[in-house]
Amino acid sequence: MKKIIATCLLLLSLQQNLLAQETYGKTFNIGLGLGYYGVGSAPALHLNYEFDVFKNFTLAPFITLQSRRTYYYDYDKVRGGYRNYYYRETYIPLGAKGTYYFDEIFEAGEKWDFWAAASLGFAIRSARWEDSNYSNNSVSSPSPLYASLHIGTELHLSPKAGLFLDVSTGLSTFGLALHF
Repeated sequence: MKKIIATCLLLLSLQQNLLAQETYGKTFNIGLGLGYYGVGSAPALHLNYEFDVFKNFTLAPFITLQSRRTYYYDYDKVRGGYRNYYYRETYIPLGAKGTYYFDEIFEAGEKWDFWAAASLGFAIRSARWEDSNYSNNSVSSPSPLYASLHIGTELHLSPKAGLFLDVSTGLSTFGLALHF
């Protein structure tokens, strides 16, 4: 009888530990940021959705939209004189981000998350420009590889929402995390 009671207490305590263990997946992240990876210091919108893979580790498919338009002043060969021309770059990375959470190691508590991550994928890049011949020129191609390293933190405002800062070798973002 003592063995049965001891076994039941052990199972109950294990169940409590499993229920108390934090999960990081089922999180939709929306971030705004500046980066130099794609088109220089241009504003960007970053979206991803995290799935739990195993304890303290998530995978998140992502898409980022970054674009900038630059004007330059040059000589007009057709009409003579100088005028403004434009150059637009658009950069759209797509891929997956693997994230490891260090909350247990840092004893962070429920309000904070700390992580390191790596992103891998490809990027669609396009450029359009005017020239002095009044022709519109464009080039578009996928890049062979997009890779970036990250460290970050999230402050949980409630069980369903938080604010995050993700500092990266490519694009650093500040944004809103929505937990489902």
